Amino acid sequence: MAQVYLNGEFVPVEEAKVSVLDRGFLFGDGVYEVIPVFAGKPLQEDAHMERLYRSLDAIELELSQTPEDFHGMFTRLLELNKESAKHLTIYLQITRGVVEKRAHGFPEKPTPTVFAMTIPLEPNIRTSLDEAPTGRAITQKDRRWQRCDIKSTSLLGNLISFQKAYREGMAESILIDCKGRVTEGASSNVFAIIGDRIITPPLSKRILGGITRALVLEIATRDGCYLCEERQLKVEELREASEIWITSSNREILPIVELDGAAVGAGNPGEVWRHIAGLYRIYRDQVPEINDDRRTESSQD
Repeated sequence: MAQVYLNGEFVPVEEAKVSVLDRGFLFGDGVYEVIPVFAGKPLQEDAHMERLYRSLDAIELELSQTPEDFHGMFTRLLELNKESAKHLTIYLQITRGVVEKRAHGFPEKPTPTVFAMTIPLEPNIRTSLDEAPTGRAITQKDRRWQRCDIKSTSLLGNLISFQKAYREGMAESILIDCKGRVTEGASSNVFAIIGDRIITPPLSKRILGGITRALVLEIATRDGCYLCEERQLKVEELREASEIWITSSNREILPIVELDGAAVGAGNPGEVWRHIAGLYRIYRDQVPEINDDRRTESSQD
């Protein structure tokens, strides 16, 4: 039976209960993080924690827990669930907690609800890059709110965009703003290869600063084989790109081989993706080597 963490206790998932007066339930008033764990070792845990506290600051929610407290909790949670799968994702959610009545204003002294669970994870990038899955995508107008840099649990705008892609058998919806510029995917960041450059939209309040996005840029910049640019990317440029990737903690670096019904490049993972994915795999596999060749759908987060 899976064990989860809820407000200081580890309990079976079937016994974990949250009040209907929790502001996370009533308003989506909370934030979350998704941390991949390969062979027992969280990847980029510090970066995820830094983003968590940025999100908490943005919604004016203070916590008594420190990153060190969360690290101890994660260690125990992983130990309790180590038999469930070789690789896991830690899902952490923090809301503004339970209130006496539903009201829009923030309570003066909230008691946050802190919840965490593990989810089995299948790596997309395996020992052989030839076995890595690919995806197809569509473009849609970006109709979300103006603070996408906050990793909020209020994801309805993302879900509506993702669902359209899902119904059409696609891996992702790539979102385009009112000026015809790429922002991000419904559940991912976007990269394009144009000429000899790796291009991704710049950080702003219109996109989430993805941890995998930052890691890919760090790895590619350190390697130096390709120039990296963080700049505005027009949808017309995206459609002409020789390669398109989407990145997230669970999908890692997923090559998009078809966009809006047209092949991207040659219609298969490109050489730049193979190079960067290989470097990413080396970095990630500083934890025990991943040899699992099973294929499943990627999580959305």
